[in-house]
Amino acid sequence: VQLQAYGGGLVEVGGSLRLSCAASGRTFSTYAMGWFRQAPGKEREFVAAIKLSGSPTYYADSVKGRFTISRDNAKNTVYLQMNSLKPEDTAVYYCAARRYSIDYDPLRYDYWGQGTQVTVSS
Repeated sequence: VQLQAYGGGLVEVGGSLRLSCAASGRTFSTYAMGWFRQAPGKEREFVAAIKLSGSPTYYADSVKGRFTISRDNAKNTVYLQMNSLKPEDTAVYYCAARRYSIDYDPLRYDYWGQGTQVTVSS
């Protein structure tokens, strides 16, 4: 599986962005998908994950209520809608795929996209 993440950019505090992650291959529906982020000098952290069928979904406490993960298996794409963005959301965002089940540990994911930069200005 090859993953291509895009949709990042510069946004003001309180703004919104939607990230997309397009996957190659015909087995996308057999992969749980996750979004992670990494800020400078920090470890990569879990943001959100979604199971094969699209539910349930899982979120880090820091983004719960502001971010929404979704997927379209017909389009081999997973999305991360980010609302009410804060400066602390600034990071490189990565999408990742894991066979069958989600996990909060990035080390347990099999495939990674290249990352897309999100910068929230105050």
